[in-house]
Amino acid sequence: MSKVDLSKYKNTLSRKHQIARLLWSVVWLVLARPLPRSIGNTWKLMLLRLFGAKIHAKAVVYSSVRVYAPWNLEMHEYACLAPEVDCYNVAKVTIGAHATVSQKTYLCTASHDITKSDNPLITAPIILKDQSWVGASAFIGLGVTIGQGAVVGATASVYKDVEFWTVVGGNPAKFIKKRVIND
Repeated sequence: MSKVDLSKYKNTLSRKHQIARLLWSVVWLVLARPLPRSIGNTWKLMLLRLFGAKIHAKAVVYSSVRVYAPWNLEMHEYACLAPEVDCYNVAKVTIGAHATVSQKTYLCTASHDITKSDNPLITAPIILKDQSWVGASAFIGLGVTIGQGAVVGATASVYKDVEFWTVVGGNPAKFIKKRVIND
């Protein structure tokens, strides 16, 4: 077997970033994860804000949520990150008012450029507009915008923007129907 030259594989995230991430991980693990679902939302939001998140006081973040970089998280009023959501926000994640990210969803703002031999890290933000809903165990890829009022079905994999007030599902996610509200 030939030797691989590892010198060209450089971590593009700074040492300061790595230390901040380590500190954040320990703080969340010790001071938020043990809290039961029914208490501590104000405390959890305060911890996220302490590390740079922009979060409305009426947002909800469950204790089992994993946030990679709180300084890249913005949540508006009544936005929700449900149990076991993995928010891999190397780039910014914005969750609009009354938007819900259901349990076990993976929000992924980073990948690698496979057109280059060293596969460098690439990032792009994820935006969930107001009143959108991402169903359980979905995957939302980097650079995706979920339009206002759109619904992403459970277990869907979304790699392209979702139009406002539409329902998508599947892998890859495809248009199912327009969303109609019957109040």
